[in-house]
Amino acid sequence: MAYKQLTDKPGALETAAAIRAGEISVVEAVDAAIVRIEHLDADIDALAVPDFERAFDAAKALDAAGPRDDQPLFGVPMTIKESFDIEGLQSCWGHERLTDYIAPRDADLVRRLKAAGAIIVGKTNVPIDLSDWQSFNAVYGRTRNPHNLERSPGGSSGGSSAAVASGMVACDYGTDIGGSVRVPAHFCGVWGHKTSWGLVSKQGHDHPQMARRKGFVTAHDGALSIAGPLARNAADLAVLTEIGATIPLPRNPKPLAECRLLAITEHPDSVLDVGVSEPTIAALAALEAAGVALEYDTDLMPNLARQQADYLRMLNTAMARGAPAPDGKRATATDWFDLLDAQAVSEFEWARLFERYDFILAPPAPVLAVPHLDDAVFNSTLRINGEDVPAGGGLAWSGLATFPNLPSTVLPIGDGTTEGVTLPCGMQVIGPRWADLDCIHAAEEIGKILHG
Repeated sequence: MAYKQLTDKPGALETAAAIRAGEISVVEAVDAAIVRIEHLDADIDALAVPDFERAFDAAKALDAAGPRDDQPLFGVPMTIKESFDIEGLQSCWGHERLTDYIAPRDADLVRRLKAAGAIIVGKTNVPIDLSDWQSFNAVYGRTRNPHNLERSPGGSSGGSSAAVASGMVACDYGTDIGGSVRVPAHFCGVWGHKTSWGLVSKQGHDHPQMARRKGFVTAHDGALSIAGPLARNAADLAVLTEIGATIPLPRNPKPLAECRLLAITEHPDSVLDVGVSEPTIAALAALEAAGVALEYDTDLMPNLARQQADYLRMLNTAMARGAPAPDGKRATATDWFDLLDAQAVSEFEWARLFERYDFILAPPAPVLAVPHLDDAVFNSTLRINGEDVPAGGGLAWSGLATFPNLPSTVLPIGDGTTEGVTLPCGMQVIGPRWADLDCIHAAEEIGKILHG
């Protein structure tokens, strides 16, 4: 179950502390990040849109101004997912025909990160329309998993996770509707957080086709989809979440020994590959050996098969924006309101479950990092325990938290082996809505038990 990070480069808060202490200037921190990107990215291809010149200008300005108390990321070089608008930079979501769209202003999240002192050195790669567990397209190429270049780093925030895991940058911000933060974190062995739905603004996260056709528009928080950070430790994840949060978040940390945890290791729609099940079982056993109270079944468990069916219907309808499905049928307004009703029921069921349990532990996906494919993963199959199964079932594990709008933190728990290939494995820690910081804290405590 051993796990080794690929880099010993400092995290975001550690970098900010070094700058404040005068050990390194902001210009030097940015230059070092760019050197790492230029060295590593030839093989990984995580960076889609560089912004090095303006990053240097911003670094010089911060060095001249000096740090402020309200800038926890003072001088920290980072990246952000290509789909977020940055004034003056291309945003095409992987479409060759949309490369003429240049964002006229920064997304709200970008403004918040800059205000907190971060310097964004570029934007990271995505699949077309942010709709795959790979990150490749004809515009930016194919991002590779830094642990194994023959494998995917995940998607749709795959460039984000690869940049963080390899040490190019300390942190990134992605989005998640079908595991697009959590699966890349799991595939690349880093930390990721799916925020409570509605917590982080997605204003300025606009599909370029709409923005080009209508002029600049400000995206609303579409159903299910969230913005969430990726980092290499829990402390960085927490501060990134707080910076992005549009409302004050409660912080009620509780010692893990006093928590009641429910582990979900079986799902009626998705069998776990041995590469995931073995490190998951080992991690749960290590927690129990450390005195953590775990349960594996409850009479309060929502109907997971029903939830998965409703989640997939809502996901597909939201992604298609009401366009006809492959079978030619178009969702009606009644269909959508029925899905909202089903989601409300799901939210209630999970809230009732959290009256008994503090957190839910579950795998983020049924497989480890998948091999590169020429087509989208969800047009193909997943190899699970030697058998090819429809890939759509893999969304069941991300849907656990997505459909009821819950927060979920993914931490690396160790390595797993599938078909002779050893790769990182993660675990998600799911909590009640708005308990984002408590999820991150619980994940951090779990990490201390597993990795010392």
